[in-house]
Amino acid sequence: MNFRIFDTATRELRDFEPLREGHASVYLCGATPQAMPHIGHVRSGVAFDILRRWLMAQGLDVAFVRNVTDIDDKILTRAAEHGRPWWEWVSTYEREFTWAYDQLGVLPPSVEPRATGHVTQMVEYMQRLIDNGYAYDVDGNVYFDVNAWASSEGGDYGSLSGNRVDEMEQGEPDSPGKRGPHDFALWKSAKPGEPSWPTPWGDGRPGWHLECSAMATYYLGGEFDIHCGGLDLQFPHHENEIAQSHAAGDGFARYWMHNHWVTMSGEKMSKSLGNVLSVPHILEAVRPVELRYYLGSAHYRSVLEYSEEALQEAAAGYRRIEAFLKRAADKFGEIEIGDRPEAFDAAMNEDLAVPRALAELHNAVRAGNQLLADGDDARAKERASEVRAMAAVLGFDPLSEKWAASGGGDDRAMHALGVLIGHELETRKTAREEKDWATADGVRDRLTEAGVSVTDTVDGPKWSLSD
Repeated sequence: MNFRIFDTATRELRDFEPLREGHASVYLCGATPQAMPHIGHVRSGVAFDILRRWLMAQGLDVAFVRNVTDIDDKILTRAAEHGRPWWEWVSTYEREFTWAYDQLGVLPPSVEPRATGHVTQMVEYMQRLIDNGYAYDVDGNVYFDVNAWASSEGGDYGSLSGNRVDEMEQGEPDSPGKRGPHDFALWKSAKPGEPSWPTPWGDGRPGWHLECSAMATYYLGGEFDIHCGGLDLQFPHHENEIAQSHAAGDGFARYWMHNHWVTMSGEKMSKSLGNVLSVPHILEAVRPVELRYYLGSAHYRSVLEYSEEALQEAAAGYRRIEAFLKRAADKFGEIEIGDRPEAFDAAMNEDLAVPRALAELHNAVRAGNQLLADGDDARAKERASEVRAMAAVLGFDPLSEKWAASGGGDDRAMHALGVLIGHELETRKTAREEKDWATADGVRDRLTEAGVSVTDTVDGPKWSLSD
């Protein structure tokens, strides 16, 4: 393969070499369903859905695991604040996340494990760590001994984030019996009113970091290809995953990929900032496929600064692709998915450089529109096949079964737009026949100002949304 990944752990572009020939194994830190998903949450889903689709396009059989953290301090707190059972609360918002992923055309994972279903694997993992001398229990709590691991021969604590052990804060409260302030909880002893599960060290519930190591290795093996997640998970979550997994004797992830944030006014989107934009709210402004296009259009490692203008600009960009393919389909019938241009593949092979890939896609759309206008049907159809191939890899092929039938209200809007433009073109046609050039030019100027491009062909005038 020619695919290169920017590996967060080594901070360099590395050639992707699958652990098993013909296969790729990917673990994505999924949702902690405590509230309605916002576009900052689902950007990760879209970004690594593109990764998955690109690996599949290379002929790889992809095992894609996306977990659900269904037990967590925040879940328990929010459920208690609203007087609801924790299991009902988490189930409600897990369904909202699933709905959001489905709306955006994110492929279902190969498996979607829940933390509460893997306590047995977590107990086994903790026992391995205790046996290796890197974990200890105190009053029903089990902690990972950061200093013991960091000072060991293979200790690599801080390798992912670049932080120094003596400068790190886990964000966990101190408790009696902890050997060091940097130690983090693998298992939390039971508290009144909280859910708990039995273990050799007492009843309790899992720590956040332990969950992912246990689930990732259970489904993908002790060593697997790629671990993905949001940049905010790099420390402490992913740093602690690496530490406990390596300390247990697992090779764990061979590549690490992190997507950047969605921001508003330069600030990370979060509930504490009060700038959360839920997926259902955004879908009142644009179609799901247009939101997917927007979230996937920036490089996954770049900040995506949200604004209504940027969202609408992205939606217009998608509609230009859609309009070309629908024109081609109307003219030629079924458009097969063809070969992708080499420049598109080269962009995707360079750490999923989607902005460059999109530039190639839009170049093909512009060329295809011109070929249609010139009556060069064979080459226009070939361009349409290329456009479908590129759009399919990015997950927004307008002629795919997923999106062709999902227009809904926008299809009605496009129909209405077509009727209005058709009336304008009839006015222009009549004016030209009567040599009323002022009226004819006025129609064209109004359409141009509205972002509609008109091309005169032997079959009459054709319109499209301007590129």
